[in-house]
Amino acid sequence: MNPTTRAIAVLCALGVSASSAIAGAREDLLSRYANAARAADAGYAGPSAASGEKLHRNRYAGGKPDTPACTSCHGDDARAPGRTRAGKAIEPMAASVSPARYTDPAKAEKWFKRNCTEVLGRECTPREKADWLAWMSKQ
Repeated sequence: MNPTTRAIAVLCALGVSASSAIAGAREDLLSRYANAARAADAGYAGPSAASGEKLHRNRYAGGKPDTPACTSCHGDDARAPGRTRAGKAIEPMAASVSPARYTDPAKAEKWFKRNCTEVLGRECTPREKADWLAWMSKQ
């Protein structure tokens, strides 16, 4: 049993729902990114879902030509499945449809690094991660 599954099982035994545990893990990740953004910029007011949506939908020239936007693979509707350029299905990005997403910090970092590099041509900043996750958490 992996640590996340074990933690959920313990919380369930204590009367806490799995969905609350998952949402708590996602909020912890969001807080981690927001705190890192504040450390880099004292004027950072906190995660902005509107900025996260903009990051997701905008087209960029710095990354790979066949992935100029997150929507290139993930589509316009975060609640719907996406598809890689090779045709492989991607689970929906929206937390409402894929509630276990964004609960494992190592996985989140892996995918942010890969996807930001492909789309933006660089790694995302903590602020971009916090904003994007804030928006995705509301989908």
